[in-house]
Amino acid sequence: MTTIGFVGLGNMGGPMAANLVAAGHTVCGLDLSPDARARLKEAGGKPVESVAEAVSSADVVVTMLPAGTHVRKVYGGDAGILANARPGTLMIDSSTIDVDSARAVAKEAAGAGMAMVDAPVSGGVAGAAGGTLTFMVGGPDDAFEAAKPYLEIMGKTIVHAGGPGNGQAAKICNNMLLGISMIGVCEAFVLAERLGLDHQKLYDISSTASGQCWSLTSYCPVPGPVETSPANRDYQPGFAAAMMLKDLKLAQEAASASGASTPLGAEASALYNLFCNQGEADTDFSGIIRFLRGAETA
Repeated sequence: MTTIGFVGLGNMGGPMAANLVAAGHTVCGLDLSPDARARLKEAGGKPVESVAEAVSSADVVVTMLPAGTHVRKVYGGDAGILANARPGTLMIDSSTIDVDSARAVAKEAAGAGMAMVDAPVSGGVAGAAGGTLTFMVGGPDDAFEAAKPYLEIMGKTIVHAGGPGNGQAAKICNNMLLGISMIGVCEAFVLAERLGLDHQKLYDISSTASGQCWSLTSYCPVPGPVETSPANRDYQPGFAAAMMLKDLKLAQEAASASGASTPLGAEASALYNLFCNQGEADTDFSGIIRFLRGAETA
């Protein structure tokens, strides 16, 4: 079995690492949180204290970090992954970051003799725990084929989106669409409430009509119609509003840099920014319906 260095054992990285352990791999995991390292140990992994310790004997390195600045820092410099891993080590970055950072780090990895893919995910904490994530993968064909067996342990759907950075491009486009569609679904339910239309009745109609979408049928923002949706848990996060805002901002940065027109993406970003600034950053992103109800009566 393979020795895997895993850097970033948070809400997503921790369960992903645990699935690699369960598949029989040796996982040396690093995180700033002692609790996260302890959870890896309980799962059968090996917690370590430094990047060098995590990657020096690894065949594969997986990273799951908050932002592009963290990825650049962890991979670069004398104490970073590229300086301490063996030539030929496969690098998989599953962070959601800006496209420019992904491509810059991939170029550095290639220069150091490492194969690398950017492989951000969709599916939330439940998908990470269940091994059902969707991976959007950018990188050379040979690196994708090398990474695929490990991604298949952690996910259900693995899509090669193209060259370096294209995984990140796919992720931010998808999540911009998700943010926009969730706001649309929430607005429809808010309007239905004012018009005296029952939540379940609207769901029964729209889920089988032209309004059907994932935000409605898999993640319905009102309690009742979809048992597994966060709306039935007082909007405890499967995917926090702060994370949605992060992705929407990445999409707007990319749109600005590329000259793309994304007016609905810009409006979604502005609305989620207001929602988070009201103290709702840790609320599930579908909870924005509560903000929209307030805006309607303001």
